[in-house]
Amino acid sequence: MNFPATRLRRLRRTEAIRSLVRETHLHPAALIYPLFLCPGEGVRKEISSMPGCFNLSIDEAIKEAETCAALGIGGLLLFGLPEEKDEQATGAWVANGIVQTALRAFKSNRKLDSLLQIADVCLCEYMSHGHCGIIARDGEHYEIENDSSVTLIAKTAASLAAAGADIVAPSDMMDGRVAAIRKALDTSGHQQMPILSYASKFASAFYGPFREAADSAPQFGDRRSYQMDGANLREAMREIDQDIAEGADMLLMKPAMPYLDVIRAARERCDLPLGAYQVSGEYSMMQAAFQRGWLEPERAMMESLLSIRRAGADFIVTYFAKDVARLLG
Repeated sequence: MNFPATRLRRLRRTEAIRSLVRETHLHPAALIYPLFLCPGEGVRKEISSMPGCFNLSIDEAIKEAETCAALGIGGLLLFGLPEEKDEQATGAWVANGIVQTALRAFKSNRKLDSLLQIADVCLCEYMSHGHCGIIARDGEHYEIENDSSVTLIAKTAASLAAAGADIVAPSDMMDGRVAAIRKALDTSGHQQMPILSYASKFASAFYGPFREAADSAPQFGDRRSYQMDGANLREAMREIDQDIAEGADMLLMKPAMPYLDVIRAARERCDLPLGAYQVSGEYSMMQAAFQRGWLEPERAMMESLLSIRRAGADFIVTYFAKDVARLLG
């Protein structure tokens, strides 16, 4: 029936009614908080382009993790800044790498039992040139080698699993990485280890602040030959299909808000658990607006995350995780 018999505002009249009929909900257990791990002790260095986020030594990261666990947050996504870099990304896969060391420390702390430890699997933070794979050079020309890079990526995933990761999350966008990781995990006795694949990771301007946080900016060129063209939705679906066929257990979409249509299309296409990464640029531009009084922090933060959930994400990686968890109680 139409107006006046039907008045849609009846169900908006009070907060109690709005809460009762609300279609999309946020809860702390569906939030993942990224941590940037660095060498040293007592290090808590604020990332200038990401207010409220820090490069943390492992002892400081444990404190941050304990806070996340107490707030009911679902898990951590771990990134590492090694002491040294080289052209074989050695720090990514050695047994005493920064993330491997942190995983062992986290797993020995019973206060963190409720937190999933998700290890990002990529090489860029550990490569001297900042790219996500091995470089083949021919004079001024260079190419990111796919297959040799996949070998190191699989080796990294197996090392992180051995150190205690609950989930490994390849973010490199090399072809065939999921199948290679699955084989490496299975042959090393980690058949139960889930793979959370960054199935459609776009070459985005919104990653800018992350480059400072992870010290991972490419020293030359860009990542457009391996990360996806932002104009391509159908290609994103092909990437998703390929990763599922290779054995991905979960999917992660990145970035989130500029690509809500991709999240929705992925949700309609497949029934795997689906996450989205609200990336550094999304976080930083809102923080800049908050500092200038242009946006209401709580409302804008919650609205941005609700939009990602409404698009179809089951869980969200976000630098707002602690703030949101406190608001949700």
